[in-house]
Amino acid sequence: MIHQYKLHGNNIVLDVGSGAVHLVDHITYDLLEALGQGKPEEEGCPKSVIEQLKASYHESDICEAYVEILELVKQGKLFAADDYSPFAKNMSPSPIKAMCLHVAHDCNLRCAYCFASTGDFEGSRCLMDVNTGKKAIDFLIEKSGDRHNLELDFFGGEPLMNFQVVKEVVHYARGREKETGKNFRFTITTNGILLNDEVIDFVNQEMSNVVLSIDGRKEINDNMRPLAGGQGSYDLIVPKFQKLVSARGEKQYYVRGTFTKNNLDFANDVFHLYDQGFTQISVEPVVSDGSLPYAIGEEDIPAICNEYEHLAKRLLEAEAQGKAINFFHFMIDLNGGPCVIKLLRGCGCGNEYVAVTPEGDIYPCHQFVGKKEWKLGSLYEEGFRWDMKAEFSKVNIYSKEECPHCWARFYCSGGCMANSIQYMGNVHVPHKISCELEKKRVECAVMMQVERTIRQQENASRAVKLK
Repeated sequence: MIHQYKLHGNNIVLDVGSGAVHLVDHITYDLLEALGQGKPEEEGCPKSVIEQLKASYHESDICEAYVEILELVKQGKLFAADDYSPFAKNMSPSPIKAMCLHVAHDCNLRCAYCFASTGDFEGSRCLMDVNTGKKAIDFLIEKSGDRHNLELDFFGGEPLMNFQVVKEVVHYARGREKETGKNFRFTITTNGILLNDEVIDFVNQEMSNVVLSIDGRKEINDNMRPLAGGQGSYDLIVPKFQKLVSARGEKQYYVRGTFTKNNLDFANDVFHLYDQGFTQISVEPVVSDGSLPYAIGEEDIPAICNEYEHLAKRLLEAEAQGKAINFFHFMIDLNGGPCVIKLLRGCGCGNEYVAVTPEGDIYPCHQFVGKKEWKLGSLYEEGFRWDMKAEFSKVNIYSKEECPHCWARFYCSGGCMANSIQYMGNVHVPHKISCELEKKRVECAVMMQVERTIRQQENASRAVKLK
């Protein structure tokens, strides 16, 4: 399978099976389009294709381009076979390697789009006690098998509402590292309201990554992310985020926003965040009940796709001016990329990854929390839904209805399982809007890589001439 498209003046052909990306001339692009998904054969270019193209190109040029395409096929760089599908049949449960620890089911913001029901996950507002946090660490170590590196994200609600427990859990885990030979990588996701010098120092010392929640421009952020009393949060959090990032050095972080129907011009939010001093940026589409006034609907897809293209062009222009901006959804590794297992089943929800609530209940991921039918078990009760874990381990791009036929399947790995359940009613049915937007993001990301390669080659050529 191939996918071809035109963007920013480039004729791009992506080979799905091999991952090869080709920047081609017009005749090659049109020839591939005329061939459709038909694999070129040794016998030569089909006469029907020549007839279709000869009004625009000489027959000899068409045949020459066909030979070049055939050579790429022989090299395994075009129409490559899908060698990954056999792995899907042998999928089995994996050790748990990552956990989302809900230290707080409470929040000091009242975000309109919050999937967690403004922090309480449709339950009672509560904080995790330190004993539950320690038991979660023990559980992760016990269920991690021979995995050395473990990941734990402090989450909420707002985790800094329970900062003392965060500190004690980290201290406990560091002690268990020495006993067990494990290595913990901690992340915290925060809205920034409670950041102070003590918290910033601790976070920058212990957290491998920090996710800072803000939606962009002041009016956009404050409309969707007010304080519990209704006031805007922007003016309060921006200076704190700036201070944390300034003191963080080279350690990972990113500011994460959500765009809604209210700001389909979200490229302006990306660049606004950059103007505030942030270079690691994610602004993602809201996924919500379609009846809500801010919800993104299928009618918004063309406008959002256009905005992604606009954003990609603006980012390339900024790079040319020496500005370093990493937009999360455009960061694709075309050379190495994820391992085969990651390509096939994505985040590992319910299999390699679980979430733990303040009460010690265990769920497939943070977005399943509160949905009792998806409860896997408890830190305080006997029994664990190993059957459910096994079912999650079998979910992959070949078990889903549409994914095996999609050119972008190896980039999104089938999308978010929680979104599939909540909005499509079946973990094996991808969320349509998310799929369409992911495909456009991949197209933009690949185009940006192509543009960077062209720029590097031009710079190298100039350097040679100067010598």
